[in-house]
Amino acid sequence: MPRDSDPNPAPSAPAPESVAAFDLRLKEISDSLPKRLRQCADYIAANTDRIAVSTVAELAQGAGVPPSALMRFCQILGFRGFSEMQRLFREHFAPSLPDYATRLHNLRAAGTGSPQALLAEFIEAGHQSLESLARSADGVALSAAVLHLSQARMVHVVGFRRAFPVASYLAYAFEKMNIPSMIHDGTGKLDHAHALREGDALVAISFAPYSAETIALAEHAAQRKLPVIAITDTPISPVAGGAAALLCVPEVDFGAFRSLSATLALAITLAVAVGTARADQR
Repeated sequence: MPRDSDPNPAPSAPAPESVAAFDLRLKEISDSLPKRLRQCADYIAANTDRIAVSTVAELAQGAGVPPSALMRFCQILGFRGFSEMQRLFREHFAPSLPDYATRLHNLRAAGTGSPQALLAEFIEAGHQSLESLARSADGVALSAAVLHLSQARMVHVVGFRRAFPVASYLAYAFEKMNIPSMIHDGTGKLDHAHALREGDALVAISFAPYSAETIALAEHAAQRKLPVIAITDTPISPVAGGAAALLCVPEVDFGAFRSLSATLALAITLAVAVGTARADQR
């Protein structure tokens, strides 16, 4: 593993002192980074739970860059090297960080490919996702999202591909609670962006690789000064720009398949909280 003693340029700004400050710094610099460093930013933002337990080589491989690029990325963020950045995340996750990587590895080693073994894999991945959400959930952003949606004349919901089940659930839950809502699902290739009116709000759900339709509708809503509630995977997601409330959800994958355990838990929370808030306003 490269060490902090490697000859590298000094950091250009003080290192973030908290994970929240790290996320903010990452969001501030991402758009100005060259290609390889942007790859580092995208991968790190989507896998912050791996920083505490991975080596430079492992993270660089995941990002598709040489270790030297990852080291340079750490310095641009303000750290003197990788171990200083890793220390921040180890201190943050230390109270509750089980060795999930080892547990998932052991499950894979013991598995036979049977449905029962696969079920165990996905349960473990879902458990890790939920634990990560419990640690990283932004209570301020969640409260802001509930406030905007509870005051909206109409709640619009958009989510394609992997995000579609979450969008569908939210639209279903809002309907059952008599909350005026509309799902934008692209049926018949119809674009219902014109349906957004003053006083409305949009819930935009998208994960890498991001949906162009979701990005376009979120940008349209933001341009019209409507509150956008972004449910996504990283602070530098294209649906995060201009969002009134940003809700980031960590989802762990197994075999390149990602469950929606944490995302659905967040969606259920959001739906019930909005329903309760609107009932209190009556």
